[in-house]
Amino acid sequence: MNFKAIIFDLDGTIADTLPLCIASFKKSIEPLLNKSLSNEEIIATFGPSEEGTIRALIPQQEAQGVKDYLLHYEAMHHTCPAMFPGINELLQTLADKGVQLAMVTGKGIHSTKLSLKQFDATRYFEVLETGSPDGPDKVNGIKRVLQRLNIQPGEALYVGDAPSDITSCKEVGVPIAEAAWAHTTNAAELIPLKPDFIFYSVDDFKDWVIENTDSKS
Repeated sequence: MNFKAIIFDLDGTIADTLPLCIASFKKSIEPLLNKSLSNEEIIATFGPSEEGTIRALIPQQEAQGVKDYLLHYEAMHHTCPAMFPGINELLQTLADKGVQLAMVTGKGIHSTKLSLKQFDATRYFEVLETGSPDGPDKVNGIKRVLQRLNIQPGEALYVGDAPSDITSCKEVGVPIAEAAWAHTTNAAELIPLKPDFIFYSVDDFKDWVIENTDSKS
């Protein structure tokens, strides 16, 4: 295998941002809803971007909820100050090698940019496709990346942590490496869906992907 491009997810793949997302939802939504929300209630709305989650939970106060969410997300990002150990070095190595890097995430554009700025990682990604408040759209996001980079599905590798990432990649025909290194990832949910590859540590993935990517000619 000689992949020309690597497409990354964000939450739970390059960084442990899911706890930050949940905390920000609670801080922003609970005062407007005037009741507490469990983690499970919040996670049950995941799929759309944060705007879609807020719309599902407080449709009458969506605009205020989104504004408050982004304020809390930025203010609390110090709780997730960096990417997973080894990810920055991996991105730098792939970039130095001339591998094209892109991101397709279900996060909204504003929170995605806040996180990439926090991680000093914006510069790595040639193409950035973010989520939609109307529902999951990774299939089309991946297709747009392939078009922008002018590559075939088999020439790219997607790296993500969710079961839905596997089904999206199978629909597009892009191989997927499941990132099972986050504590928020349940590998038992991933294996039955038969991802092309699964890795339990960043170091193992780094060694493998560097060997299986094309250098810029």
